[in-house]
Amino acid sequence: MTYHPPSGARDLLPLDVAQKYWIEDRLEHLFQRWGYHRIITPTVESLDTLMAGGAIDRSTVIQLQGSGCQSQGLRPELTASVARAAVTRMAEVSYPQRLYYTANVFRRAQQGSRGEQQESYQAGVELLGTGGSLADAEVLLVVLDCIEHLKLQGCHVILGNAGLTRSLLDIFPPTVRGTVRDAIAGLDRVRLETLALDETLRQRALALMDLRGQPRDVLQAVSQLDLEPEQWAIVGHLKSLIEVIESATDGPPLILDLSLIQPFDYYTGMVFEVVADTPQGRQVVGQGGRYDNLLGVFHPQGHSYPGIGFVFSIEGLHQALLPMGHLPEATPASEWLVVPIRAGAAVAAFTYAQKIREGANLVRVELYLEPDTDRAVIRDRAQDRRIRHIAWIAEDGTPEIETVN
Repeated sequence: MTYHPPSGARDLLPLDVAQKYWIEDRLEHLFQRWGYHRIITPTVESLDTLMAGGAIDRSTVIQLQGSGCQSQGLRPELTASVARAAVTRMAEVSYPQRLYYTANVFRRAQQGSRGEQQESYQAGVELLGTGGSLADAEVLLVVLDCIEHLKLQGCHVILGNAGLTRSLLDIFPPTVRGTVRDAIAGLDRVRLETLALDETLRQRALALMDLRGQPRDVLQAVSQLDLEPEQWAIVGHLKSLIEVIESATDGPPLILDLSLIQPFDYYTGMVFEVVADTPQGRQVVGQGGRYDNLLGVFHPQGHSYPGIGFVFSIEGLHQALLPMGHLPEATPASEWLVVPIRAGAAVAAFTYAQKIREGANLVRVELYLEPDTDRAVIRDRAQDRRIRHIAWIAEDGTPEIETVN
């Protein structure tokens, strides 16, 4: 019998792990430079927490069977967990709170799918307790900083606003509003053209689908619509935000897309996606936005705090970065191979190896564990493993140091 990981799971071998950590280490370092602190939340959450805010479809949660009365599941994302922890466990802290995470998440594969990943890895930030254009700008600038430091090429940041887009859909009758929204979100022009709408509403729906492109052009187009004062305020906010971002960075250009609609009512303001080229085609490798109602769901008195955040898919970034040659091409080699010359030198060899390891910096040291072997064979093995130094240890602990060419 051949044993394999369960469907939707995979083993990460040492080189996979080295490349994954290369990405995560750079993201974590950058998050910390922006003043964010790491938070770790449970892998298992109550279904009430996971379903809060309407962001997650219950059918995607991998539920656990247990003897308790509370239904539980594996977390499919981190924002709800971070929001719960911030409201219930960090009630006395001052705001804003800057939090980040790197963690695995789990989603049940759709019925009939083959090989779809059920476990994946994410890294993201949550900026809690502050609203307004400066907070939106900070989060976008963190995203652009990540793109730059990862040396991610050929990507775009697509920006929208859930509140504005949702309000522009209010003119459609409730009976068809959801259908129109789904068609716009899926860029399904044929569906809009065949939907039972009067011609004025049909043209409005098609116009909403086309509100994407260069920010200046899109803002000019949306300004031609008959907008309410609140909608004008959002347009002004978007204009100011784009001006700040374009003035503060030379990163990838922004694309303004007011047809950018998420399939759930989680976000309340700015939303965005990071799209990158991969060998499998263009993929969304990051996404985020503002969610000003979520924290109030967890507060005992319903007090709400604004929040905004984003998440990167580590697998998506890995696929995008792999062809660029930035990721490690091999696992790190050990610097030292410590070899007891005879069986009686084993204790001295362990002691000498530990002495090397106790330095301030990380030094990788391996002990040669095989029986007595010809020195030429040992040198060849060290060379194959890219080990630079051999320490031949005598029974009295005396080392003979050799550099491997």
